[in-house]
Amino acid sequence: MQLTGEYQHSLDAKGRFNFSAKLREILGDRFMVSKGLGDDCLAVYSMEEWEKLSEKVTKLPIAKAKRLQRFLFSGAILAEPDKQGRILLPQNLRDYAGLTKDIVVIGVGDRAEIWDLAKWEQNVSEMTAKLIEEDMSDLDF
Repeated sequence: MQLTGEYQHSLDAKGRFNFSAKLREILGDRFMVSKGLGDDCLAVYSMEEWEKLSEKVTKLPIAKAKRLQRFLFSGAILAEPDKQGRILLPQNLRDYAGLTKDIVVIGVGDRAEIWDLAKWEQNVSEMTAKLIEEDMSDLDF
C-alpha cells in the first residue's frame, strides 16, 4: 500500500507530535525515521522498506558507500508511537531538517517525509507544472 497525503502537525516542547493515524496504519506499530536524502527533511520508512534499503546500502563496497552508510544509519531512530499516537523526534533530527513548531508529514509512495511547514510550502511553490512535465518526460511518461 502506498503512503499518500499531506498532514499538518505541531511539535510540542519535547519534540513530539501525533503521527498521522492513516500513515501509521500502513507503516505499522514501529517504523524508522532517518535523515532525508537530498532534501532538508526526514524520511520515514516501514520496517519492511527500511530492511530493503539497509540491505542495498550494506551490500555496497565500503570504499564507495561509507559516507552514505554513516549518513543514513547514524541518524536513524526506531519510532514507536505511544498510546496517543505521538512519536519523539530527537534534537539532532529536528536540527537536520530545520523543524520548528509547525511541520507537515507527506506520503510519497514507499516512504513518508517530515518537513518544516514553511520549507514545504516554499518547495511546493517552486514545483511548477513545467518542471513536473520535464520530470515526467525524463522518466519516459
